[in-house]
Amino acid sequence: MSEGLADPADLRPAPSGERRRPVWVVPEDVPAVVPRSARFTEARWVAKYRWAALAGDLVSALFGVSLALVVRFGAQINLGYVLLGAAVPVAWLVCVALERGYETRYFGTGPEEFRSVIRAAVALTAVVAVTSYATKSQVARGFVVLAVPMTCLAAMFARWLLHRQISKRRFAGRCMRRVLVVGRNDQVTTLHRHLEERKTDGYVVVASCMPRGDTPDEPGPERLGRAEMDILKAVDEWDVEVVAVAADPELTGHSLRKLSWALEQRAVDLIVSPGIVEVAGPRISIRPVAGLSLLHLERPSVSGGPHVLKNIFDRVVGCLLVLALTPLLIVTAVLVKLTSRGPVLFRQTRVGRGGVQFRMLKFRTMVADAEERKAELHALNEGNGILFKLRDDPRVTRIGRYLRRFSIDELPQLVNVLRGDMSLVGPRPPLPAEVAQYQLDDARRMLVKPGLTGLWQVSGRSDLTWEESVRLDLRYADNWSIALDLLILWKTARAVLGSDGAY
Repeated sequence: MSEGLADPADLRPAPSGERRRPVWVVPEDVPAVVPRSARFTEARWVAKYRWAALAGDLVSALFGVSLALVVRFGAQINLGYVLLGAAVPVAWLVCVALERGYETRYFGTGPEEFRSVIRAAVALTAVVAVTSYATKSQVARGFVVLAVPMTCLAAMFARWLLHRQISKRRFAGRCMRRVLVVGRNDQVTTLHRHLEERKTDGYVVVASCMPRGDTPDEPGPERLGRAEMDILKAVDEWDVEVVAVAADPELTGHSLRKLSWALEQRAVDLIVSPGIVEVAGPRISIRPVAGLSLLHLERPSVSGGPHVLKNIFDRVVGCLLVLALTPLLIVTAVLVKLTSRGPVLFRQTRVGRGGVQFRMLKFRTMVADAEERKAELHALNEGNGILFKLRDDPRVTRIGRYLRRFSIDELPQLVNVLRGDMSLVGPRPPLPAEVAQYQLDDARRMLVKPGLTGLWQVSGRSDLTWEESVRLDLRYADNWSIALDLLILWKTARAVLGSDGAY
């Protein structure tokens, strides 16, 4: 072992003074021969991505500045603003770099890249304002108001295009980072599953390190010896770019620190999983306390200012949507009335925030006696065990099928939003019968108002199992934010147009 590297025997202290080396096993989907060009391949796509990001930011800045100059000054552009227009793109690239917009670890992640671009726009605005004040130069506010936002929007669009391109490559198995997972058997299995849950994150697990005595949960191909191997040898043998340590009481403190030193000399990243699941990044922070780096988990926002802001947002946007969709609502009401007997609106009791019941409104898509005929169809239920769903339900009217396909039947729920019974985004509004079957943890779904749409709407809708629906609702209740609401509203439009899982 080269000088300065950590001794592998020090990385895994064993109880009772016995040295305990980990063994390494290989997942089923890994080829027997490891491509030795993996590190070169990663460096190549990273370099291409960085140059593409730089080019996109530069073009965006030139576009924003040119648009601002033309709109603000027309053909009468003096030399001073030409020089300023030439300096802004350079300043923009510097701001993005300072906000970590070109760091490898953020490439293809999406949210972090967009946040760096937004922070760079704020920083550039501050730089222009401070420079203008310090030099006592009168920079036209119209120029700044146009140049910076247009540059920011264009840069975010360019990053979005880049993200789409790398996502396509990762779905094809390219531009992936090779990962070695270290930990005990159950933690390794969990971390392995989460790392490869979304291919767009760019991680592929090529090997797992576990202490002697641990065995994989599932049988796989021939294991490599099941002999004593150390973490660093596995890193070198499998040419990994990332070592992921699962929550392991045997690999902490000084041992983990020595491992980080050894990996640093090999240019290999180290990530540590604290074992916390379904918690969004904004609720997690690292704070130094007494020389230790402690992970703080903030309480979810269930009251106070954020909820007031959410209520205002719901009512303002809900009112605008009602005004914009009034012609569609009127036409739909007439069609429902003319094509089948019964009321235009279907009213059903649902449970809202804090267990308060309310009457939810929908356009009627079934025959008037649908509830009475439900019992005779119960044996054909295709739902998730708790909810009754039938893909070819004979009770659905002809116009009702079209209303359900594009979720037009749910638009009257905007009235519930204006009343304050529901939110635009939130968990699915449950029936009282469903609430009666809730476990203790399931009741957390009612910490926030039910929504017209939500994570369940953009993740499969009726195709989800009951457990998946509950998991998504709990994730939203624990991690909601206005930014997440906007993202869900955007994805809802795409899901509705694609009519995914709607029946």
